[in-house]
Amino acid sequence: MTAISSSGAGRRSVATLICGALAAGGLAAAGMATLAPGAAHASSHREAPLISGTPQYDNTDLYAFVSPDHPDTTTIVANWIPFEEPAGGPNFFPFAEDAQYDIHVDNNGDAQGELLFRYTFKTHVKNKKTFLYNTGAVESLDDKDLNITQTYDLELVKLKNQKVVHKTKLADDVPVAPSNVGKASMPNYAKLRDQAIYKLPGGAKTFAGQADDPFFLDLRVFDLLYGGNLSEVGNDTLKGYNVNSIALQVPTDMITESKDQPIVGIWSTTQRRNAQGYYSQVSRLGMPLVNEVVNPLKDKDKFNASSPWEDAQFLKNVTNPELPKLIEAIYKIKAPAEPRNDLVDVFLKGVKGLNQPPYVKPSEQLRLNTSIKPAASPKRLGVLDGDNAGFPNGRRLTDDVIDVSLQVVEGELVGSKNDLGDAVDKNDKNFEKAFPYVALPTEGSRGPLAKGVSSGTDVRSQLGDALQPASSTETNSTLIAASAGAGAAGVLLIGGGLMWWRRATRGTGGRGYRGY
Repeated sequence: MTAISSSGAGRRSVATLICGALAAGGLAAAGMATLAPGAAHASSHREAPLISGTPQYDNTDLYAFVSPDHPDTTTIVANWIPFEEPAGGPNFFPFAEDAQYDIHVDNNGDAQGELLFRYTFKTHVKNKKTFLYNTGAVESLDDKDLNITQTYDLELVKLKNQKVVHKTKLADDVPVAPSNVGKASMPNYAKLRDQAIYKLPGGAKTFAGQADDPFFLDLRVFDLLYGGNLSEVGNDTLKGYNVNSIALQVPTDMITESKDQPIVGIWSTTQRRNAQGYYSQVSRLGMPLVNEVVNPLKDKDKFNASSPWEDAQFLKNVTNPELPKLIEAIYKIKAPAEPRNDLVDVFLKGVKGLNQPPYVKPSEQLRLNTSIKPAASPKRLGVLDGDNAGFPNGRRLTDDVIDVSLQVVEGELVGSKNDLGDAVDKNDKNFEKAFPYVALPTEGSRGPLAKGVSSGTDVRSQLGDALQPASSTETNSTLIAASAGAGAAGVLLIGGGLMWWRRATRGTGGRGYRGY
């Protein structure tokens, strides 16, 4: 294995705005003040015109890494439903029942999936005569007061040349962790999360439910380029929003071709059932940011409906990318020379000597070398900072993919050393140290307490007898009014953009691949 390391020079404070141009022409090259409305998004949050209107089917992010506490296993985390406002009741955020949520594994580099893990969901309602998601405090996933629940089936499909060889049902009717309504409704949400972790045969584990959005970045490009004077820079604008997560931990030898070929490619898709009863693919995600800042508007919906073995049609978007040209036009930072074969290697083939499989067919996947052990002290810039267990070798929850991607796009691998970033270096919540690793979701009861209420007051005691189980024949207007008020907040879907910055003083040494 070729060693890939870097100097790891530290960052300095924000000095100069170098680019707010993102996703599908986020800024017109003609001038800094021209913004395309609704054009810039986070990772795969609302990244294409069609999928932005159907959030239940929208892949937001994909992560794959060797499990830090069980290094003989690989963990895959795939997220859906962007920008979940925690107080978005009364329906909150279920998985779609007419969808197939799929995780694909290519274990020989041929751009075709050999393994497919398929999640399908069912919704169950105890009492249809109330609008409430829960009718009392929920202490367990089978609590009678959890009015709306979901379960899922998990199937493993083995393929060869995209033809089904074998199907295995791995799990039936596994409970989903519910949306976190609030402290009064779910006083111990961590307990509910734990109950939703399901052990599969052979040492595998699965989880489905709500989680804090693990992607971190600053999105506020639309407010006249971060307040017009950088007064809004450096805040994680995904802070406080949730997603629906599917997490799967499997023995590594279950997904790799062999010990001699430990590199796997992974991507996630959503298939939606149409009126005729057939399923069609409506969303796709592998490497972060590809369908946002690489593919132009004309290709975004096409990409979401396509498969990796068809990716030759998008090659020009990678070798002749728009983004560096926008940066040069607006901020006079020279774009690297084309064709950008360095980007082909990172985003379509994998880095040679690190995570490029032999005889690889170029295609957009998240590639992971499962033979590289987890880092004792992970570095957020991953491979660029000498940590070969991190992005773009797979993607850990803590990897700062925005900073890494910006530096690579602006030529880090071809001699243009830079320290680009968005001034957001970590998630607002700490990740868990054990499966499913994602942070607990923000509760719907976040925010200041009501006037005259202390933090030590039990909210349920104030409701008194108003908090009745669904079977009660009494109707309490106080409880209904309070619940309706929480539901009125709705779901806040924000389009946004990224701010990129450069430290004022250069010359401390850029980060680059060694031996590449």
